[in-house]
Amino acid sequence: MKSDKKSCDAIEPEMQGFDEAVRRAAAVDRDSYEKSLRRQRSSTLSRDMAQGNQLETFKRNAVVRPSAPAHEGAIVSRHDGLTLYTLIIYSENFAGILNQITAVFTRRQVNIESLNVCASSTPGVHKYTITCYCKQEMAEMLTKQIEKRIDVLQANCFLDDEIFILETSLMKLSSPMVLADKDISRIVRRFDARFVEVNPTYTIVEKTGITEDVLELFRQLDQIGCVLQFVRTGRIAVTKSSVERLDQYIARREEDHNA
Repeated sequence: MKSDKKSCDAIEPEMQGFDEAVRRAAAVDRDSYEKSLRRQRSSTLSRDMAQGNQLETFKRNAVVRPSAPAHEGAIVSRHDGLTLYTLIIYSENFAGILNQITAVFTRRQVNIESLNVCASSTPGVHKYTITCYCKQEMAEMLTKQIEKRIDVLQANCFLDDEIFILETSLMKLSSPMVLADKDISRIVRRFDARFVEVNPTYTIVEKTGITEDVLELFRQLDQIGCVLQFVRTGRIAVTKSSVERLDQYIARREEDHNA
């Protein structure tokens, strides 16, 4: 018990110094995006009024209404009896491929939870990371149907324990509440998140990690009522296998072509 008390006494000055740094940063009247937007709208309004073709008056909401706890749509969604599958798809970089892939989900009446598209390490090949809740039979059927597309090189489906997963999220918090409640700073630090922007109106927190950690951080902050906005990316993933299936497929295709 004594050691725990000593550790708490050592942490408290550190927290006070951290809170003081946040307070000083929030007191600085920065040239923020909000100010730039206000100046732009003001100049647009003045120019339109001078030209006599004013159509509307701009109004600005300084603070967004806090979100209601436990009402984040992606969090409270229920998928009874279904498993979250991650489909990793490789295709050639041609226009219209994404439409062909999503059409397969539409025909099967399967909802896409998240979608991430990026260029892969192989030149001319794009990578699609798609998540959806379905049964195993449906996941395998979707994979086979997608792989039948002419420009799709390869498609595979995985469970969460078969891949490494990462997501990034941004949370917009009320700066007055962050300064008034020290628990907010403690929660942010406990989840290894970081402050990326602090001004008198709002504070931006960035969290990168697995989906469960990202959502749990949001839940705890939202229970306090300090969250103004919350957004997260679709997941990115790499397989745990030591063999790259795409490389094997491309090598086999080149062998068949040269034979």
